[in-house]
Amino acid sequence: MKKSIKVNQKRRGRPATGRHPVSAVRLPVELTAEVDSWAEQHETTRSEAIRRLVEIGLSKSSGIKKPRVLSTSKQGAARAAQLATKTIDKRIESGASAEEREVRKRKLVEGPSAFRSTRKDR
Repeated sequence: MKKSIKVNQKRRGRPATGRHPVSAVRLPVELTAEVDSWAEQHETTRSEAIRRLVEIGLSKSSGIKKPRVLSTSKQGAARAAQLATKTIDKRIESGASAEEREVRKRKLVEGPSAFRSTRKDR
């Protein structure tokens, strides 16, 4: 007796894309624009922005402190360096030459040479 040929039936419909159920939300045009601008500022998609904003809102309303991760560590480091540079510019002596000011600023932002090799972010 011959073996029968096994045929794989095709599944109908779109293949599954995720493990979490889909929740559709209807938003006014103005609110969608605000969510999109927030997503652009944080370099993420609209879906991820909505998820993050909902988590932020729920953590504030429930009183539970959750760690907020709104940007990558590289973005945070760049922002910290930018803020440090602005603060240094405000406090640096105006009598020093431009080259001397740059050297002082670099030393303050990058840290002492003895510790530069031990930093985890480099």
